[in-house]
Amino acid sequence: MVLEGKIALVTGGARGIGRAISLELAKAGADVAFTYKSSSHLAESLVSEVAALGRKAVGIEADAVSMASSAEVIDRVVREFKRLDILVNNAGITRDNLLLRMQEEEWDAVIQTNLKSVFNYTKAAARTMMGQRYGRIINLSSVVGLKGNAGQSNYAASKAGIIGFTKSIAKELASRNILVNAVAPGYIETDMTAALTEEQRKAVTDAIPLKRVAKPQEVARVILFLASPDADYITGQVIAVDGGMSV
Repeated sequence: MVLEGKIALVTGGARGIGRAISLELAKAGADVAFTYKSSSHLAESLVSEVAALGRKAVGIEADAVSMASSAEVIDRVVREFKRLDILVNNAGITRDNLLLRMQEEEWDAVIQTNLKSVFNYTKAAARTMMGQRYGRIINLSSVVGLKGNAGQSNYAASKAGIIGFTKSIAKELASRNILVNAVAPGYIETDMTAALTEEQRKAVTDAIPLKRVAKPQEVARVILFLASPDADYITGQVIAVDGGMSV
């Protein structure tokens, strides 16, 4: 129970990788707050799963794009739990298209949801963590942010932006014992990859040295490591969990 007594907030925590992260942190002893946008039934079931582990969970419906909403979420977490130790910025979307076909709305939606949300929540949480002189902030980037991908210029830009943001804020907050790191997953078994055809799945796995996609729990365990005392001397880093794709 390496996170016994710690309070964590996971954005986009009700489904996919975010859900696996929420459960992994709870298994390690943390009480968990998480945000969701529309998956109320998944949020309710996650609260029950966390309760079955003997931890407390709170699901908060919120729009990650809104700075005001992000500040309200942080305020609520601190009111209910009295502190905030771990922030995992996981909320994200895709709107894939080739550059010449990409609409302005597709670009803006991805940049706002994936990148601005990280700014929103990190800024809102930083003051509390600075007062505590303790905090762990872990941002979800992507292997696409490291190497790019045709048809995903908006997604790649947002995830590469998260890497630059992570390194900058790590330098700003280090003196207050706040560690800021990023994790860059490759292809993960989620709703999005489940929709791939067999031909597409083969093309994906052929590009991965380990020849398989990852389970969400394999990403969540790296998040747990970065949130734990084992990572107390690690900040400003990007850890790829991609089966070797970025090598």
